[in-house]
Amino acid sequence: METATPTPAPTRRRLGAEVLIVLGLSLGQNAVYAIVRIIERYLAEPAIGQQTTTLNPSRASINYIDLTYQILHIVFALVPVALALFLLSSHGRSWVRTLGLNRDGRPWWRDLTWGLGLATAIGLPGLAVYAVGRAIGQTVRVNTSGLPDAWWAAVILLASAAVAGLLEEVIVVGYLVTRLRELRWGVAATIMASSLLRGTYHLYQGWPMALGNVAMGVVFSLIYLRTGRLGPLIIAHWTIDAVSFIGPELLPPDWIDAINAN
Repeated sequence: METATPTPAPTRRRLGAEVLIVLGLSLGQNAVYAIVRIIERYLAEPAIGQQTTTLNPSRASINYIDLTYQILHIVFALVPVALALFLLSSHGRSWVRTLGLNRDGRPWWRDLTWGLGLATAIGLPGLAVYAVGRAIGQTVRVNTSGLPDAWWAAVILLASAAVAGLLEEVIVVGYLVTRLRELRWGVAATIMASSLLRGTYHLYQGWPMALGNVAMGVVFSLIYLRTGRLGPLIIAHWTIDAVSFIGPELLPPDWIDAINAN
């Protein structure tokens, strides 16, 4: 009877290549495009403070074709997340336990409470950073939705917020921090790598928003390293984005104009 031969642990060189591939297929690619985009914004006319970017744009002029594209975009955006989880589950490991997404005897509401509290602590200063960036003319005007006035728009916006929370926190914190620690990076270097990546792929909004996201990255990475739990970070990110995407539809137009004033 043949006995199974244990699969050897990957070498540091192989782990490093794996990290580059995962980032190249996901947020590392976004970071490169964002760098080129910010250069373009400063070279183009009008000035960056008078430029606009639209999150969640419409993708077709026909209603149900647009909805189909939106669903496809959401589904395929989750593929890098699936890849990262697959890689973290190699050699008999459980990605659920590795990322601290298991209950582990904790009440279900504890991660939820932590996440909502963290969303408040991060979201309000983030709004202030955006307002200041707009006031000094260094942040583009961000339209959080370009979707048509259709019955499915709010559902897509909430789903997009969930995808952003999963994609960024699983890849930039859960996966990257775990792999960098396995590559024997120090705590400070790991935190800075994760945080700088988060800031870089937000450069398309302007450098103030990039710096704000670096600060957010430092806080999130520290919390993950100290607690080993990714759930509160995903909840916090989803809450921040959900409020950002849906909020402008609910607030008085004068409030939105005041925030976007330049």
